[in-house]
Amino acid sequence: MSASDKARYYLEQLVPELREFKKKKIFTEEEISSITKKRSDFEHRINARGPSPADYARYAEYEMNLDALRKKRIKRLGVKAPMHTGQRRVFFILDRATRKFHGDVSLWQQYIDYARKQKAYKKLAQIFTNALRLHPREVDLWIYAAQHSLQDHGDMMQARGYMQRGLRFCQSSRQLWLQYAKLEMIYIAKIGARQRILGLDKVEERDGIDEQNDDEGADMMMLPRLTGEDINPTLEGDEPDQKSLETLNATPALSGAIPIAVFDAAMNQFDNDAGFAYDFYHMLLEFEECACLRRVLGHVVDSLITAHPANAKAQECHIRYPVAGINPCSPEFPRAFSLSLGRLKKHMKDDNPVLAQLAPPVTSWLQRLLETENLDPALQKVIQVTLKSVSRQMESCRIS
Repeated sequence: MSASDKARYYLEQLVPELREFKKKKIFTEEEISSITKKRSDFEHRINARGPSPADYARYAEYEMNLDALRKKRIKRLGVKAPMHTGQRRVFFILDRATRKFHGDVSLWQQYIDYARKQKAYKKLAQIFTNALRLHPREVDLWIYAAQHSLQDHGDMMQARGYMQRGLRFCQSSRQLWLQYAKLEMIYIAKIGARQRILGLDKVEERDGIDEQNDDEGADMMMLPRLTGEDINPTLEGDEPDQKSLETLNATPALSGAIPIAVFDAAMNQFDNDAGFAYDFYHMLLEFEECACLRRVLGHVVDSLITAHPANAKAQECHIRYPVAGINPCSPEFPRAFSLSLGRLKKHMKDDNPVLAQLAPPVTSWLQRLLETENLDPALQKVIQVTLKSVSRQMESCRIS
């Protein structure tokens, strides 16, 4: 079949839709002629020799815009018309695109984005399966699939499954390890917020991390033991739901044991790399409301200091740790800040080789603290004096 015959065949399938546009006056005759010409151009282009992924992408984008306009006019005119014809049309184009150019990740990404926007979750699951089978080393696809599972479905078991499988193919990806831990922290934050709403925010920390072992050794890391009810409580009514949340207080799902296990496995993978631990530490700082934050941060800092006692990044994390997760305007902050200052003063020596690398990030951190609204005046003065002291010490080091 020639390119023209293929194009004609696909265009003929659209004739009933165009007749409906005309009959219900959704589009004028001139607009229908323009739509027909545009579709004909696209079909001839993608069915001819040497089409590019961009041709399919532009075709799909045109149909998306056309469908959006169609829906607006249907709503304005108050006419009855099938609502998913445009969606099926876009899916058909993107399906053809990914079959022909299955190696083009951007086409898969466009396909995924559209399906997610349309909330076509059954279709989206199929797209993810096909995309990940063809591109198992594309880190962004694994991350996106996991985020979709948690954000759109609240299914942490499936999200964790995507991350675990992704790490089997992309063990050396720092981004994937960090995003896996971040996903676990997001889940803990969501459960913590839910607990606060229900008044169940008194979380008891556990000292140990229980681990489970796979007999065949197929798992990449040792994770704390969890049951399905720990992760996805499928309960009805308020009372059972509260009981489920109370049970979660005593499980690794909220104690921070899982992010710690992910961190330990990653550090083993990257030979205790200080740069990775530093990035992990700063990722954790995004979750100030998590009850387990200090436990996880403490583990990261201890690991850093043990493996790299003379490293500037390790010392920066060690200095900042006492105030991590504490509101600068809270009564607890001054006492914690005094511990940070005590640790900083130990490095304020002319012969300290770490100071030159340590001073810039510490100065930046102190300046951000100084910009905090409603900060206690006495605390402001202490920070200003400390900044001057760090600056003088740096000048002294340069001169010497």
